[in-house]
Formats: sequence, structure tokens, C-alpha cells
Amino acid sequence: MAEEIWIAVDSYLTGLFIGCEGALDGALSDSAAAGLPAINVTPPQGKLLHLLAKMLDAKRVLELGTLGGYSTIWLARALPAGGRLVTVECDPKHAAVAKKNFERAGLIDKIDLRIGKAIEVLPQLAAEGAGPFDLVFIDADKPSTVDYFQWALKLTRPGSVIVVDNVIRDGKVIDATSPDPSVQGIRRFNDLLAKEQRVSATAIQTVGSKGYDGFAIARVNSER
Repeated sequence: MAEEIWIAVDSYLTGLFIGCEGALDGALSDSAAAGLPAINVTPPQGKLLHLLAKMLDAKRVLELGTLGGYSTIWLARALPAGGRLVTVECDPKHAAVAKKNFERAGLIDKIDLRIGKAIEVLPQLAAEGAGPFDLVFIDADKPSTVDYFQWALKLTRPGSVIVVDNVIRDGKVIDATSPDPSVQGIRRFNDLLAKEQRVSATAIQTVGSKGYDGFAIARVNSER
């Protein structure tokens, strides 16, 4: 019953604050048709990312984990003229779907889609001087989250914000003995985040059409 209510409330909120939107709805339907896993953020979460980027007046955004490009579209739409979003996807099939979705949304000129393993692409971005990024959204493979976060710190500036998705894992994150590599990867990240003096951070539990999970949010401190 609880999950049914979560789904119904998500639908209610989506109808109120987002409604039907061609490019975003098309990104979801095309991703499903291509057989991509349904692990994209929900519409209310996508709108939250959009608002965060707007609040920060973000001009450079980094996303790890493109999937079909749903969250990417939300983020790219928040950018001003001349703004740039770099998104990294390791699966060429996912990247091909995302690229078509970006084209339909009219955002292809704002998005730099990199295909490859994030742990290999991130040093390349650093070498190119691609940062500093104002906002980083990490939604890639969970065992490597610590590595991605450490790279995010290198590629940001004081005042930048880093958002990390899926840090609750249906509550399994409290199980120190879990054999799940994703759970253990997030536990390592949460432990690191709690001790990291270069950021101020918290984590929030969420419920909705994607079940029970949550996200962490960190602001890079001035004193680094």
C-alpha cells in the first residue's frame, strides 16, 4: 500500500508542477522502447536538479551517468546562453539514445556527450581544463562513487554543489554486512562524505515512483 501511495503522489506532483512535456516525455518513452533500464530520475527529481542549477546560476555542469539523457535535458535547460554541460556515459547504446533525445530537445549545442568509462574520462577533462564545474550530478555505477566524488572535488570550485544519487538503496545502506557491491560502494562514499572537511553535506531519504532511496548533496567550502 505504501508504494502505491508513493507512486500516486509522484503522479500528482508531476501533474501539478511539470505536466506533459514533449522532449522530456519523449526521452522517457524512447529510452523504454530501446530497452534501457528504468533507473532515470523521476520528474520531480529532474525538476529539482533544474532548480538547483538555476539557483547556482550554473554555467558549467558535469553529469556522470547519462542513460537516455532525461536528467541531462533537465540540467541543460537550466543553463544560460553559452553554458555547457558535459555528460559521461559508458554504454554506447545508451549514448546513442541520449543523443537523439538531445537533438529533439534542441539542446545538442549545449551538451558535450562523452562515451567511455567515467574513471577514464574524468582525468581527460582535468587535462583539458574543462572545469571548474558549478554543479556535478553523480548517478553512475555505485561501487566507484568514492572515486567519482574525489574527481568531482578536483573539478569544482568553492561554492560548487555536488549531488550524488541513490545513497539509501531501499534502506540497505545501513547493513554493514551486505554482500551487494553497490551497497558497499555507497557505504564507503557516505563514510567519506561525513569526514570530508572540504565540503558541507547531508543526505536525504526519498520515496516515490522509483521506490525508497535518497540523495546526498554537498557544497564545496571556501576553505579548501
